[in-house]
Amino acid sequence: MIPPDARRDLTATELEDYVGRLAARPELWAGRVSHDPAARVFEELVRDEHLAVWLICWMEDHDTGFHDHDLSQGAVAVVHGAVHEDRLRFDGSRRRRTLRRGETFSFAAADIHRVLHAGEGPAVTLHAYSPPLWRMGAYEVRRDGTLARHSLSYAEELRPLEAA
Repeated sequence: MIPPDARRDLTATELEDYVGRLAARPELWAGRVSHDPAARVFEELVRDEHLAVWLICWMEDHDTGFHDHDLSQGAVAVVHGAVHEDRLRFDGSRRRRTLRRGETFSFAAADIHRVLHAGEGPAVTLHAYSPPLWRMGAYEVRRDGTLARHSLSYAEELRPLEAA
């Protein structure tokens, strides 16, 4: 993999640059792309004290559900297909944007968002986190509209949580 430029936690701008450069080097990750209609396929490519990088493969109906990244900020590069990113707003509405091949975006550790497959055909994304993920918060949107946060290990699959 492409080593990061610094031996410290990376900024959001540096993470976006990193995933952009990695996206331009498919020989480093393309052999690990695999799709499963039943669930997202994800594989950790890099993990050191300052950076974790994941390859995630998406198909129709794949959705992370709303989540945060605890102490880690991150960036995503779309290398094939398209994904939606929804961010929660204070008034309870959602801001959706669609990102396609060649586009990147970043997020702060405390941002609550969800990523889901968009368009037709499979999608592939590269995700970089600094510091590396250890925990995440998955959010259940309760029937009364309130949010409940559930702590998850970075190794657990994110998926939408159903209201109780």
